[in-house]
Amino acid sequence: MMTMRRTKTLIIMVLTSSFCLVILYSMLNLQVTHNRREVAEIPAVTTKNLVLATSTIGIKDNKSTEHPTESKSGPPSSTAAVQQVTVSESFIKDIPKSSAFWNRKMYSLFGQQPIPINLTGNELVNGSQCHPESIESLQMNIQDLRSYPELYQDFLQGMDCHSPQILIDQPNKCAPVGSKGQVFLLFAVKSTPRHFERRQVIRDTWGREGVYQGELIVRTVFLLGRTSVDDPNLDKLITFEAKEYGDLLVWDFQDSFYNLTLKEHVFFKWTLYQCPQVSFIFKGDDDVFANTPAILSHLQSLEPDRASKLYAGQIISDASPLRDIKSKYYVPQSFYEGPYPTYAAGGGFLFSGSLLKPLYIISHYIPFFPIDDVYTGMCFKALGISAEKHEGFQTFDIREQDRENACVHKHLLLVHQRNPRQSKRLWRNMHSPLLTC
Repeated sequence: MMTMRRTKTLIIMVLTSSFCLVILYSMLNLQVTHNRREVAEIPAVTTKNLVLATSTIGIKDNKSTEHPTESKSGPPSSTAAVQQVTVSESFIKDIPKSSAFWNRKMYSLFGQQPIPINLTGNELVNGSQCHPESIESLQMNIQDLRSYPELYQDFLQGMDCHSPQILIDQPNKCAPVGSKGQVFLLFAVKSTPRHFERRQVIRDTWGREGVYQGELIVRTVFLLGRTSVDDPNLDKLITFEAKEYGDLLVWDFQDSFYNLTLKEHVFFKWTLYQCPQVSFIFKGDDDVFANTPAILSHLQSLEPDRASKLYAGQIISDASPLRDIKSKYYVPQSFYEGPYPTYAAGGGFLFSGSLLKPLYIISHYIPFFPIDDVYTGMCFKALGISAEKHEGFQTFDIREQDRENACVHKHLLLVHQRNPRQSKRLWRNMHSPLLTC
């Protein structure tokens, strides 16, 4: 009898212990699940709260057949490849630490981390609502703000607005042509809504799209913002032109001189989405004359290593800010201090398509500058890419007596400036079978 009682007691103890263990295990498992949910619910990090030494903005390899635009919900999936960018030490050293607004902003973005800084990422910064900087906030940081020109103040207010909506897109611009493969050269021409005549001459001459030399695909896009409030509304004409020619890209920002840097930035993003495999890009103004056959010949002559790091044009060295308020290129002392990098003049330059991803990444970390070609030079220098001088780029024009000489232009890649009539006549004469040089 005693043995049976002991057996029952032992069984009850075992069952009780087992029950307690089950309860304890369930509680632990529930806690782990809860913790995992908490981790999963942490919001994605954006550029507003990044610490740059470990910051992540990503560029996805866009190899799908769909082409998202900035107005859509988001970038390609996060499973795509990540690009890493190292910021060159010489770029940081050339920017003095000072009380100037731009300098302080740059060092705030990069932080005080050891150099070189590695920027990696797996989430593309998508188009979002922009909250312009208030005048009150700017006045706190720039004591003589009221002395700045009005357009300069407008630029400062929108300096952190990087993702305006695209209003007119060309998602099929870089679609492959049969068996010819990807686009070899993309002409990206800065224009404004009222410059239709300039665009039309470019379409008829050096910017004509097609397949050159039997295999080189050339495409052209014109980069525009919105019509200024002080100009006639040309929206209907622009819409018609875009449908007729399929080469206009229009974003929702005012097309002005100080917004050319923003135009550069959104073009980088557009090309990454819509033309990611392009070999080379020509970026220039709509009043230049380019020699397309000479450009193609030059690009084909490049060795692979040189081609992958190409940034070439007419090079400006040892430049510094102009402090004359009457100058178009005026830069206030309280805004920026220091020299300019060596850079290619903005009238027209060439660069490698393989540099698009790092350029786009770095342009989120270098504050916008009101002079676009200087800003572009900053981005290239930050990537450790040197500007390459090419004598064929004459952005400050050639001798006056040679400006109508078709033979002289045969050996040049670009001249600046030419009006539409001059460009049309020059192109016709250069390709005339009667020309003897």
